[in-house]
Amino acid sequence: MQGKKRYQPKLFNNFNLAERVPEDNFYRRLKSVLDLHFLYKETEKYYGTCGQKSIDPVVFFKLCLVGYLENIISDRQLIQHASMRLDILYFIDHDIDDELPWHSTISRTRDLFPDTLFEQLFEKVLNMCVEKGMVSGKTQAIDSAPVKANASMESLELKVPEDELEEHLRKVRAMSKVDKQPKENKASRDQRKLKATDKELKEIERRNENWNRKQDNRPGAKSKGAKYTSNKTHYSPTDPDARISVKPGKARKLNYHAQMSVDTAHHVITSMEADYADKHDSRSLIGIVDKLQRRLRRYELEMENVLADAGYSSGENYADMEQRGLSAYIPPHGTYKGGPDGFTYHKDADYWLCPQGKQLTFHKITEEKTNLKRIYRTKRADCRGCPIASICIRKSWEKRITITHYMDEYERAISRLNGRKGQYLKTKRQATIEPVFGVLTQYLAMGKVTTKGIHNANKQFMMAAIAYNLKKYLKFESKTVRTQFGEASDVITSFIQSLNLFLSSLIGPLPPFHTQKMVE
Repeated sequence: MQGKKRYQPKLFNNFNLAERVPEDNFYRRLKSVLDLHFLYKETEKYYGTCGQKSIDPVVFFKLCLVGYLENIISDRQLIQHASMRLDILYFIDHDIDDELPWHSTISRTRDLFPDTLFEQLFEKVLNMCVEKGMVSGKTQAIDSAPVKANASMESLELKVPEDELEEHLRKVRAMSKVDKQPKENKASRDQRKLKATDKELKEIERRNENWNRKQDNRPGAKSKGAKYTSNKTHYSPTDPDARISVKPGKARKLNYHAQMSVDTAHHVITSMEADYADKHDSRSLIGIVDKLQRRLRRYELEMENVLADAGYSSGENYADMEQRGLSAYIPPHGTYKGGPDGFTYHKDADYWLCPQGKQLTFHKITEEKTNLKRIYRTKRADCRGCPIASICIRKSWEKRITITHYMDEYERAISRLNGRKGQYLKTKRQATIEPVFGVLTQYLAMGKVTTKGIHNANKQFMMAAIAYNLKKYLKFESKTVRTQFGEASDVITSFIQSLNLFLSSLIGPLPPFHTQKMVE
């Protein structure tokens, strides 16, 4: 007989949410291992003693975590999604008839808490991974990736010279009074100042001319108002911390840089932070390693190897890693050649020999763009009458060459990379950190910064890293690896036991002996 379901709302319901969530459900398992009660004490100072009660801080962080686990970047969409999922309601300790917080409450609470609190949560999850044996600490792979900021290139404004800033601000305020909906400028006075030198401005002007004339393949190059915008001359009033950067084959955008380190043992993220997109990676390495080393030592773990790409290469970094007792496997950047072509360096006497046999002796140490350089030069008499003077020194009086102060550190780094271990770790770095970035940007809501300001971007990056580590934590199972010797020892032990039984059947019981010692 055909059945037909008729729905009739019940006046009273007897419903137990915990019974409806399966035992192997992801959020049920996560709730059993993740204890966030320490947040009550840590967040107490950010609230007053009177007024309406705010969102529970544990519920707030759990909801944020759900957003990254579900790849949801909108707070409004997050609340709608959570209201339809029984397992998520169970995870945040809500019943089916409990009202979820308003989506704007999530945004305001995120702004209320500092990024140091998010870092505490990150370290707690990392500690869970360490205790489970997922982190060795020995080898750390470091890399960065640009993440789109919540600001457009169309919002850029020109920076103003300091002597013209006051008049410019008066004009802006006057225009804002006339405008019915004045645009809020979040940039500080310092961020609006033009700090570029005349030489830098001329270089930007030359690049701007080439932008329309030669770079026709770049997005927007053929448009009427296309310009080569630079961080030295432009800023974003909506998000002043965002910086213009470009990736090969991509359009110029306002981005942040996500600086990340990953442990190569089981691909656990050990460090994550937001950085300015116009900052060179080489300027960030020492700070990352210093913070990472102190963090790992709290877990009684010691670093030995640092893996990174050529963007982190600098003599200062090589020297700092050696002082720390770390082996840096970082390829040198393309501009490093070791010395000019045809010149030979004599280390014992510290001089260079030119192709004509003349010595270039050490002159002084200078600093160029925070990089230490060693200057060598010949005597004027050595270059007088030289047959290649017109090519070598041209209109100068003597030959002068500039060499990095850290040439020995560069050579040791190249030697490490060319070794067997260096080749292996190069492949290891690529197979470790690049897939992690792919998972974060494609599946854990880190494809775009939805907030404004570098501190809020830092919160978003750390929450994505926490979600990644927790997924790794729940999937991890320790596996005992059996070696060929272990398998062979089992065969020998089984053979001895069989032989013992056979002899016992012929001549009676034999005295006890340890087969394991015989195998050893």
